[in-house]
Amino acid sequence: MSTLRELKGRIGSVASSEKITGAMKMISSAKMHKAEQALRRLQPYRRQVEHIIGNLLTADTEFHSPLTESREVRHISVVVFGSDDGLCGAYNINIFKVLLSQIASYNNAYGQDVAIDVYPIGKKMTKAVKKLSISGLNVYQLEGVDSKTTGDGVKVFMEYLTSEFLYGKTDKVDILYMNFQSVSRQRPVTEQLLPVSSSTFVAEGVKSQCRPYIFEPDASAVFNAILPMFLMSVMQDVFTENRASEQAARVMAMQSANDNAHKLLDQLRLEFNKLRQQSITTELLDILGGQIR
Repeated sequence: MSTLRELKGRIGSVASSEKITGAMKMISSAKMHKAEQALRRLQPYRRQVEHIIGNLLTADTEFHSPLTESREVRHISVVVFGSDDGLCGAYNINIFKVLLSQIASYNNAYGQDVAIDVYPIGKKMTKAVKKLSISGLNVYQLEGVDSKTTGDGVKVFMEYLTSEFLYGKTDKVDILYMNFQSVSRQRPVTEQLLPVSSSTFVAEGVKSQCRPYIFEPDASAVFNAILPMFLMSVMQDVFTENRASEQAARVMAMQSANDNAHKLLDQLRLEFNKLRQQSITTELLDILGGQIR
């Protein structure tokens, strides 16, 4: 049976944990809102680029770009986004499960001989992916690229993936990340980055909003100039969404930990008060018993 001193120590420890989880929740919430604001600033640029491409696709012109060239898939690159830090619940586990499912679908669609290169983003995801022992699977970790990478780092990474595709070292580039929808809801998404497909813009309804334009110098030149901008905007969005989703998952994890600590603290206080009342009652009975004797 616990003594009063032991219970008092446990109460102090749980109370400290409750304060810590509460503070971490506030910090994660602030970081999430910062990432969410950055995402809102990026989206108008991406929508404008998509709108321009939509207008180009409605023009009566034949378009050709190395970035849209589809070929037989023998080599696939997958960029999977995770976190650098822990304490974010099942965030990385959920993404990792989707990655395993995606690898299985590649083998079913393109055969067991297809080569798969995985580029994990984030220390936690890198650690998990490196434990995989699947035939034809290679893991590459690029220096200076992590879940917190922004600006020039994202640009360099996107240029690397583009060059891998253009030089034929990979035939298909997919990205797997957690789509940020709200604090309590993030959804794993797999998208094809390369080759760029016109169905992307049809699916998003971009072409239906377009009007006739006159392009200078010509539609084909504008198309080839705008595609790298589109890819860059997508990659910037994904890195930012990954940060927002990670912090949202951490907010929920810290909220759950804080709630559990609060419940445990209430139980310990109740047990402490019962034990203290029992001790006081015992002492009173001893005093009364002494007086009677």
